[in-house]
Amino acid sequence: MPKLRGAAFWRETLRSAHYVVAPMVDQSELAWRLLSRRHGAQLCYTPMLHAQVFLRDANYRRENLYGEACPEDRPLIFCANDPEVFVQAALLAQDYCDAIDLNLGCPQMIAKRGHYGAFLQEEWDLLQRMILLANEKLSVPITCKIRVFPDIDKTVKYAQMLEKAGCQLLTVHGRTKEQKGPLAGVASWEHIQAVRKAVSIPVFANGNIQCLSDVEECIRKTGVHGVMSAEGNLHNPALFEGRNPLVWEMAEEYLEIVQKYPCPLSYVRAHLFKLWHHTLQVYQQLREELAKVKTLEGIVDVNRELKLRCQEEIANQKEGEKPKEGLPFFHWICQPYIRPGPKERCKENGASGTEKSVRGKRALEEEEDGNSELLSKNKQKKKLRNPNKSFDPSLKPKYAKCDQCGNPKGNKCVFNMCRGCCKKRAFKETADCPGHGLLFKTKYEKSLSWQSSQRVIQNPEISRRGDAEVGEAAVLKEAGD
Repeated sequence: MPKLRGAAFWRETLRSAHYVVAPMVDQSELAWRLLSRRHGAQLCYTPMLHAQVFLRDANYRRENLYGEACPEDRPLIFCANDPEVFVQAALLAQDYCDAIDLNLGCPQMIAKRGHYGAFLQEEWDLLQRMILLANEKLSVPITCKIRVFPDIDKTVKYAQMLEKAGCQLLTVHGRTKEQKGPLAGVASWEHIQAVRKAVSIPVFANGNIQCLSDVEECIRKTGVHGVMSAEGNLHNPALFEGRNPLVWEMAEEYLEIVQKYPCPLSYVRAHLFKLWHHTLQVYQQLREELAKVKTLEGIVDVNRELKLRCQEEIANQKEGEKPKEGLPFFHWICQPYIRPGPKERCKENGASGTEKSVRGKRALEEEEDGNSELLSKNKQKKKLRNPNKSFDPSLKPKYAKCDQCGNPKGNKCVFNMCRGCCKKRAFKETADCPGHGLLFKTKYEKSLSWQSSQRVIQNPEISRRGDAEVGEAAVLKEAGD
């Protein structure tokens, strides 16, 4: 069949999808996609997969795409994020999905180090060549997901370049690559509207979507073909139905799907942390249990206990009682989580002044060591293992630097170097460094000794001649005396 393009691709292959679940690392796996589709989602993306790993690792392909074939999970868009092997990876994926998405929206530091995601948005020549080649080689359409530039005109030209190169559908996240985490702020629908008017291909909007009314308002204001949700979907998978169900209903349904379509336990735990977010602020002990549990059965047990606690709280609820903490609904009801910005965080922590209000998340986390709510997930896990652990940078020991590279040196290194530099020098000089456990000299001497003993075993004549020479030397010595 001829490859459909633009509006025809959106209408026929994507079935005029308006409600879209975003690609999310370790969060948009098959089980979650199926749950979202049951509750109003019309189109889903695979998680953001590393194209280079997808290309070289058969297990990675099977775990993330090949082994998940499911008739309910269509239409589906495969998402890759490594430009160097984009086309080769896409060729392996095209038979299992309805389109290939080049993700140019990831703003995280890993994307910067790997040279992909939003950090390619200035390299227009490279992107143009890549999309042209993919459009020529693949049997399914190419789509793109981008972030905006601060300047609307530049954003429009960026979108037009991608369309000209062969992009058949464009998702526009209305934030810049600098807007992330507590500094995310509000997404610009004005940018999205300008792009929609400037291109002829279908456009999806992403950003500021927490409930169905946001979806409807976004479509009305921007004129886009569909709206994509990530955070809003994670906290309420029934968002596109316009419902706010009981949390345990969604959690139990998700866990049933996971039993049929297994996924890593870390994915399941992360989903329950999102679903139960507001309730876990109330029942901190169960939050810790959910973080520690090692089996799916254990997660089911924690989920059951959370449900019982909430039902007991509902039974004891007084007439006319209102939700606490400024929530629109009681904590056991699926609802959005509004991430506080840096000013709100500082206000909550009793901070004041301009300097503190503009500081980033990391500085606040390290400063407010006593408050586990401000620590990253990894730091919270470390805190659970060791309650006395401190993340205050002023308490960290000062390390002497390696003479070679400036990294911390080993305290007992004979060369005053870090292990990497010490290893190179010890190998070069056939020397030992007990401080780093490097024994090149010792091993070399043992090797020589072993080789000598092997020669003696293989040729006993050497041993007899050696003994005779020793005896003759002793006679001569006595004669001399």
